[in-house]
Amino acid sequence: LSPGAKMGFFTFIKVMMILFNLAIFLAGGTLLGVGIWVKVDGESFLDIFGSISSSVLQVVNVSILLIVIGAILLVIGFLGCYGAQKESKCLLMMFFSVVLIIFIAEVAAAVVALVFTGLAETLLTGLVTPLLKEKYGQDPSFTHIWNVTMTKVHCCGLNNYTDFTDSFWLEAHGTYPKQCFGVLPPLAHPHPCACLLQGCFPQILDEIRTNAVVAGGVAAGIGALEIAAMAVSMYLYCRLDEK
Repeated sequence: LSPGAKMGFFTFIKVMMILFNLAIFLAGGTLLGVGIWVKVDGESFLDIFGSISSSVLQVVNVSILLIVIGAILLVIGFLGCYGAQKESKCLLMMFFSVVLIIFIAEVAAAVVALVFTGLAETLLTGLVTPLLKEKYGQDPSFTHIWNVTMTKVHCCGLNNYTDFTDSFWLEAHGTYPKQCFGVLPPLAHPHPCACLLQGCFPQILDEIRTNAVVAGGVAAGIGALEIAAMAVSMYLYCRLDEK
């Protein structure tokens, strides 16, 4: 290519890099704002988006997840957009490094999820069960999330009713959550342990397996975008040496 054509191509890639990362920056700001909203007023958020309450995200702290993802996207978007606009080799290399680290972490997480599924289930159980014992009935947002989930999915706790044994809720109310008794009220069960619903975890796993193809496609698309972003940032980085 002639020098003019090379410069034109460089300018085009630079503009695309700026626009792409500007979109990432705005998306990160949006997720960060939504995460703060969920953290401050989770109940109103769930009232609006109640149809997704049975998804797997209901077993984790959605607000923290959104805030973390939003903050990461803000950093990536800023580094890519400002680095391309200012033609800063330092910022472009930082952008490349951050995206590469995230890409490696995603690949490692996918490998762990495929190879060590049993271990992942154990870790999730070990994380969520203590939260149910400590926070259910004390944290309004956490309690509301689990109430909606157990009602819609028709389940009790993550594993089963024993998740609420020795819990704050059981000590405060003397019985298990009403969702654990299905269609019958708690007093209709003289021996609750024999009558409670199954845990939510098996049904969550079924939902994950059902949507595994879609999730895999989304993950592959994100990975392709990350590879493209790294390639573009490295192209701009190398071209700056030639200018």
